[in-house]
Amino acid sequence: MSTNKTIIITGASQGIGAGLVQNFLDRGYNVVATSRSIAQRGSFTASANLVLVDGDIGLEKTAALVVAAALEKFGRIDALVNNAGIFYTKPFIDYTEEDFQAFVSTNLQGYLYITQHVVRQLLKQGTGGSVVGITTSLLEHPIAGVTASVPMITKGGINSLSTNLALEYAKDGIRFNLVAPGIVDTPLHEKNPKDFLKTLSPMGVISDVQDIADAVVYLTEARNVTGEVLRVDGGAHSGKW
Repeated sequence: MSTNKTIIITGASQGIGAGLVQNFLDRGYNVVATSRSIAQRGSFTASANLVLVDGDIGLEKTAALVVAAALEKFGRIDALVNNAGIFYTKPFIDYTEEDFQAFVSTNLQGYLYITQHVVRQLLKQGTGGSVVGITTSLLEHPIAGVTASVPMITKGGINSLSTNLALEYAKDGIRFNLVAPGIVDTPLHEKNPKDFLKTLSPMGVISDVQDIADAVVYLTEARNVTGEVLRVDGGAHSGKW
């Protein structure tokens, strides 16, 4: 199967990002995958349908390089998945200036700059497109003991930005959506006890990478869905359990 469509995926070297790269390749997409060191890690090998770009996605120059690589190799861009993100927790009063700047750089600037470049190209092409971001269900439904206040500042910014962009570019056929995972079995949680992680959703399950990839693929291809947050969290957003 070949779609002749080109998708950019950030934070693509491991976890959800790596799963997304493989899923979209399997669906016949041309993929431009980027992370700080994706070409060096050896997780993927560049091919006729896969371009690897190293760089800090929090920098505008990286965003420009990624889009330029997509256009040079494939001639167009159809979709973007803003998967790059960092997350860790501390008591609120222990977060440092360096912590805050790191969250802002990867989570906010890493969404902002690449999305600006992609939207400019989508407007030139005039055939619409899709932007999917990764947020979290913790925004609306915090969990006692998960002290994530400061990273939630940046995830909240992504939610607000996506909702506003969905309306700003609706007439251009450019759709903006979000996937909000709960706990996912990725390297981020490799040191956390599985029995504890299972208590963080009412279904008592931990999502795997494929669960999130399925949601991202759906939103990327759902031509009449925009401004949506698709929660993949075992029901954690529903309330107290």
